[in-house]
Amino acid sequence: MDTLETRELRYFVTVAEELHFSRAAERLGIAQPPLSRAIQQLERRIGVALFERNRRGVALTDAGQVLLAEARVILDAVAAAARRTLRAASCTNRLTLATKAGANHDLLRKLLDAHAAEPGAAEIEVLLCGMGEQAPMLRDGRADVALMQRPFHSMAGFDTEDLRTEEQVAILPAGHPLAARTSLTMADISDVADLPLARWPCLDGAYPPGPGPEIHDQSQLAQLIALGRTVAVTSASARSWLWSAHVAVPLTGAPPVTTVLAWPAHSRSPAIARLVRTAAQL
Repeated sequence: MDTLETRELRYFVTVAEELHFSRAAERLGIAQPPLSRAIQQLERRIGVALFERNRRGVALTDAGQVLLAEARVILDAVAAAARRTLRAASCTNRLTLATKAGANHDLLRKLLDAHAAEPGAAEIEVLLCGMGEQAPMLRDGRADVALMQRPFHSMAGFDTEDLRTEEQVAILPAGHPLAARTSLTMADISDVADLPLARWPCLDGAYPPGPGPEIHDQSQLAQLIALGRTVAVTSASARSWLWSAHVAVPLTGAPPVTTVLAWPAHSRSPAIARLVRTAAQL
């Protein structure tokens, strides 16, 4: 089989995401017939059907599901290579650090202050992102390093340096009966019908099923908790952004949360290495 081309992988991913050739062609800015021919040629070259086509529409085959996951990784890697090459050509001593907005404020400040005190330290641009966006930003080159949390985030493909381990807490509206408790378990929270658990996006960006609201950012989460519409389970450092309408109650039996500094495993950047050394000293 010939080597796959990034153009045809991009075509394939777009069709796989739209599951409609006309919409995919419009999104790509090309006509539908050449897009259909490109996908058919790709299927012939690989030797398997990637889509099931019938009167009801278009669906991915099992082989297509595999190629979709692999193609996204490849396209992210290509985009990352271009971004990092341009960054290297600019000859600037600069790193971009991605972190969820509002998270680990005190830890991030300690890290930035300690790094800035080092001779020859790179300038750090802090990129505030939404929930679960750190890993994609590392993979496609928009960020050089990121603050992430285990076990909430997947560390596959990254090297990491542990920074802090802490307990989990439940964030509840201050007037709720559970807010008066000194500790809770996940069973306590799950049994409360009037306060459904907030739903965070999974690794693939989809939300798990459940009655609780889908959370897109921290401001939305804080507002919904204060209104008595949801409860959140998160790391204890979340206490730094609580409102007076919130109460944090420790969770017993929940696994600890470890905040890590993460970076691409293949990185050979001296600037990243210096930042990691600073993080290790913290």
